[in-house]
This record gives sequence, C-alpha cells and structure tokens, in this order.
Amino acid sequence: MSLNLKPICRAIAILCAGAMGSTHAGAVPGAAQKMDEVVVTSTTIDDRFEAKRDEPSSISVISGKEVDDAHIENMIQVLRSIPGVTADLSSGDEIKIKLRGVENQRYMGEKPGVAIVIDGVPVFERTGKVNIDIDNIESIKVIKGGASYLFGEDALSGAVIITTKRGAKYAGATVSAEAGSWGYEKQMARVGFSGEKGNGHIQASHRYGDDYYFQSSYKTDYINGNFNLYLSDASDLTLGFEKSDRAKDKHGSVKGVVQAELDPRGVLGRDYTRKYDVELQKLNLTYSNSYDPKSNILLMGYEYRDHTNFWSAPQSLYPSGASVLPGDPGYYEAYTTLNDWKQVQRGAKGEWRSSTGNVGWLAGVDLRRNEYQQLNKAGVDYCSRKQGAACAPGASVTAGTLMTDDSTDESVNGAYGELKFKPATDWTLTFNGRYDDLGLDYAAKPGKDNGNVSIDRSKSFQNTSWRTGANYALRQNMDIYANLSTGFRTPTVDQLYRGTLSPSSGKTANNENLKPEESLNLELGLRNKAEWFGVEMDMDASVFQIDRKDYIMATTGQYAGSSPTIQEMYGNIGGVRNRGFELALKSDRRKAYAFELAYSYIQAYFTKYDNFYQVLGSTYATNPTMAHYNNTGNQVPRVPRHQINLTGHWQPTSQFHLSLEMDAKSWSYADEIEQEKLPGRTLFNLLANYDIKEKGFLGSKWSLFARVDNIFDRKYWVTARGTNDQPNYITGAYDNRYNANDLSIVVGRPRTGYAGLSATF
Repeated sequence: MSLNLKPICRAIAILCAGAMGSTHAGAVPGAAQKMDEVVVTSTTIDDRFEAKRDEPSSISVISGKEVDDAHIENMIQVLRSIPGVTADLSSGDEIKIKLRGVENQRYMGEKPGVAIVIDGVPVFERTGKVNIDIDNIESIKVIKGGASYLFGEDALSGAVIITTKRGAKYAGATVSAEAGSWGYEKQMARVGFSGEKGNGHIQASHRYGDDYYFQSSYKTDYINGNFNLYLSDASDLTLGFEKSDRAKDKHGSVKGVVQAELDPRGVLGRDYTRKYDVELQKLNLTYSNSYDPKSNILLMGYEYRDHTNFWSAPQSLYPSGASVLPGDPGYYEAYTTLNDWKQVQRGAKGEWRSSTGNVGWLAGVDLRRNEYQQLNKAGVDYCSRKQGAACAPGASVTAGTLMTDDSTDESVNGAYGELKFKPATDWTLTFNGRYDDLGLDYAAKPGKDNGNVSIDRSKSFQNTSWRTGANYALRQNMDIYANLSTGFRTPTVDQLYRGTLSPSSGKTANNENLKPEESLNLELGLRNKAEWFGVEMDMDASVFQIDRKDYIMATTGQYAGSSPTIQEMYGNIGGVRNRGFELALKSDRRKAYAFELAYSYIQAYFTKYDNFYQVLGSTYATNPTMAHYNNTGNQVPRVPRHQINLTGHWQPTSQFHLSLEMDAKSWSYADEIEQEKLPGRTLFNLLANYDIKEKGFLGSKWSLFARVDNIFDRKYWVTARGTNDQPNYITGAYDNRYNANDLSIVVGRPRTGYAGLSATF
C-alpha cells in the first residue's frame, strides 16, 4: 500500500515555478534587498510571541473570539476546521484530540500521541482527554508533526497549545445564558479591570446537560481568572488560576449494529466506566522581562491537581458464579471497582530568547515533578473467574476489598533550544533540539491485584528529539516550508511491570526492556496569501509522512489476554506509517460572503504488526479460544481517507452573521483485521449571530445566537471499535464468533439545537 505523492508535489512545484518568475511586491529587479532582523517566536510558556511567518512546520491558530462566536458545547466543534484533526468525544465537553490519524487505533483510555499544553503546562490527563473551560479560551494553536523538540513526552504527531483568557480587553462585565436540546444549559459571568499598574479578570461558569445518551448527564462548574501586574515598561508578572468540579456519567456506547439500530441511546447494557467525579485545580505564575528590544526572559512555576473518582468494570458474575443479566435488581449500579485517582503536576520552566543580525536563538529548561496515586476497592461482592457452573477457587471477591494502593513519582529534567538563521534574504533555516531525562519510581502497598505484596520499582529513560526545517519566501506573501522532526513516548509503569502489578489479572508478564516509541515526521508545505478571481485568499497546503517505530502494544493485540500456550506482555511490536495531504483555504471573514475549507487525505497502515490475537468467547475463560492474525499492511482503524469541512459565511450587515457548515468523512475500518467498517457520513450545521453594538437596556451591548447541529437529522455513528467476540447485550451469552454485533458503537445525536444571549457592560 503506497500513496502516490507525485501529483501533489507536481502541483506545488507548478505553483512555486509560477511564483519564481515574479519579484517581491515593490522590489526592483536586480536591486539589493534589505535582510529582515531574525526574531525567534517559538516558546513553550507564553504564546504572545507566536507567528507563522518563517515557521518550517504546519501551524494553525483559532482565536478565542472564534471559539466564543461559535457557541460550542465541546472543542471539536471548532477544531474540525483544521485539516488532519480528529477527536474522540465523551459526554459533554470532554474530548481526546488526535492529529493526522495517529493513535486512532487506541481506545478512550490511553495517551493520544499529542502534547496537550495549557498555559505553558504540559497537562497529562490519565485517559488522554482534555478538560478545559471552553468559555475561558484566548487561543488554540495546533502544531502538526513531531513536537517533542519543544514539548517532550508524547508529542508523536504534534501539540495542541491552549492559552486561557487574559489582558485588558476583558475589563468590564459580561453575563451570558444558553439553553438547548437534551436539557442543556449554561450560565457565565465575568468581571475585569484595567489600569496603569495592571489588569485582570475573574470568571465563573456552570454547564449542565442530560445529554442524548442514557445515563450520560454531566455538570461542570468553573471559577478561573488571570491577573497581570506591570512591574516596569518591559516586565510583568502574571498569575493564572482555575478551580473546577466536573461530574459525568457514561458516554453512551452500544454493543453491535442491532442495538445501534434498536437502542441508539444505550438504554440496555452498561458502559465500562460510570460516575466520574473530577476536581481540578490549576495555578501558574509567569514572569516576563523584555530587557532589550531583541531579548526576552520568561520564567514560570505551576501546580496542577487532579482528583478523580469513578466506577469501572461492570459486574458479570455473582459470587456464586451465576451470570449477571439485564433486569436483575441493581444491574446498572453493579460495578466491581471503585477508583480513587489523584495526581499532582508541579514544575518550573525558563526561557531565554535573543537575536543579533541574521541569527536568533532560544534556550530553555523544563523541570517537572509529578505524582500519581491510585486507590481501588471492590464495589460489590463478585466472582472474577468461573469454573464450570461455579466460581473458581480463590476468585471470589468481597465488597470493600483493597485491590490497588500504589503511587508513581515521575521526574523530568529537560533542556531545549532553537537556532534560527537567515543565510540569505529569502531563506530562514531553523534547528531545534531537546534532551529529556525521565525517571519513574513506583511503589505499591499490599492489595489483591498485586498478590498482597509490597512492590518497589524504578526505571529511567533518556531521550533526544530534534527538528530541522527551512522556509523560503517565493515572494512577499508566498512561502514554501519543509521540516524533518521527531517525537517520542516512554513506556508506562503498567506496561513495564504489569505481571508484578497485577499477577491475578490474567498472566501478563513483565517487560522491563521496553524501549520508547519514536516517530519521524517529514513535511513539505506551501503558504500563500493572494487574490483568486477577485477574492482574497489565505492558503496552506502540505504533504506529510509520519513513521513510527518500536510501537508499544500488548504482544497478543488489543485486550486479548493470555492463554496457557500464549503469553501476553507489552512489547515494541512493530511500526505504523501515516502519510497524506492537507489543504486549508480561508477568505476574508470581514466580507459579506466568505468561506473556510479544511481537507485532509490520510493513508495510515501498520508497517509491522505480526501477532494479533482475537478472542472468541470470554476473555476470562481458563483456556480462551484465540484466533491469530498478521495485521502487517492493514489499515489503521478509524482513520478515514478523506475528511472535509466547509463553512460558508454570510454577513449582510455588521450586526448579523449566518454560517452553514458541512462536515464529511469517508468510511474507515472499525478493527485492525479489516473486517467491519465505520460508515462515512456528511452532516450540516447552522449558526446565526446577531450583535446589538449600541448600548441599550441597562447600558449594555447585547449579543444573541442560535445554533442547530445535524440540521437534516441524519443517522450516523460517531465511532465504532471492534476487537474480540462480545456477549449479547440482552442475554450476556457469547456466540464464539466475531461480527458486526461485537462492535462498540457510539451513535450520533439526532438534530440538536441551542440558543442564548449575552450582555457586556
């Protein structure tokens, strides 16, 4: 399987050749041209310096105003306007962001292969999801390609940098209220000030929704703010904080195509996890000093806390060994594990940025000290393994039994830098490098999952990542750029020591010799601002290839477990290749008519995946039936070849704005063995905004909006995953074969509407 890049490269070459025949606007042929001063804009701390010009990588930016004007419920509703961005959507506003198809083969609970950075802090959510107050976003920047050269761990395919609201423009007061389908409601209030000594604001918001899916209500309460103190004309101190309480139930997956058709909300059956209660606290302090016009120092310290409680693993067997069936008393509340997770992320970062003549540089240090704690207890009396018609000896568990009590201390010592060099007027060369020393110290108290013994383990990894790139100005508003960059991901404690941590969970062996995953990214792109047929247009087109080696996965495949003859462990099982083409087109939004287009073509496949086992029947059987597959050359599941997002804007006056969005995806496979498919779909969404810019009632400016998603009420699937044979969603029985009724499916919502208003004083 290969992607023919020749037509794409030929098209870019034609565009470049046409541009080479023209001179820079206003330039005289043969005349000497002044070389611009080099300015380094890269940063991991504060996005105030960021610019796309001269950058050798694909960068997309969404402003906070665009987020606010879209009146979104979750962030994917604005991120899909960027080519190559996909997301797993849980209930409410919680999503797991993915770039260029990397990690689409993973489930909801693993890392996404994307560095998520909020206000300079590389935030690690254990499930890879993003918890962010979408009413408090100043900007979203997406860097595609390996990004470990700046952000370190897990930036295999890029980074998503979120900056929260700040600045003098938030002086005054704003209140807003929204309501919509499935019991959705939102209230928000913000007050701010601005003066000679500084500025700041504080904001509170509340969201609630019953959601379309059964048992999927959610609630989020936020209070956050930002205060900026001017220390001098060139220096300032910024304090940012956030406190949130989030609660949500399951996300609404159903089992198989029959249930998806007859019971799309998932009333029958149970999700693997339920009853999330999440408390988040974020605090960061940043010092900035532009001590001369060409130099700047940034220093930052932070602490992020996450305390999460939830249920997991629905009970399948009573203590006697009898099966738990729908309709049994307490069926929906019968979960075997009560999880209590805590994590604290602390760190300090520093950057020095300067330049002289045609050379600029950045030097940075990144120190992290993170703590992860896990306390799990049995939620009900249950049997963990059946033998014949009864519970197997030693497999009976009593409610309240301590299953896991462990902690992991993670230390990261990172140093990074960038050198930007202009060898000639039209050329900018960029070189990045980063070194990370990452240590893991694991300790566990006696618990049932670890055989009631104490455990102490330590492991360290040293990783070097880099980027080399170039930007060539073909003319004043046209650049061609290219880069080669790397990303890495280190193994987790669970992957290294699963056999020791959970000897009772299924005979998984340790593998202390795991190596970090690595990615190598190649990208060639063209940026252009021009007038096409009388319409001013901003274009960004690129071709890319991401090669991953030492890909970490269980040696038996996804959730297959072990048998007496097949030993499971986590291993560096092989490789994956993602390659494709992306195109972004935007016209001037200030015009009466405007549009935005985001298109991506992605071909993702396993370059090596020799051993994949599929379980037919129960994975908890003493000797499960395991069918072997070689997935080498197979397509990565849930990566559609074609994605297109097209939005048309109509703004007949400065007050009224109407947008019609089309979002389409082609089909993809739902499993690694290329048997079952996730169908393609095309959806249309409509948004209308009306602003009253003159001060009116109570001396305020008013804004009204209405939004309708899936306006044609199309039936579709959000996602579908297939791994092994699954029990029937009514009887709980296995049929010992794998087909479309074994898929885990999230059915898309029907037509959904929202409306609201805001007032600014």
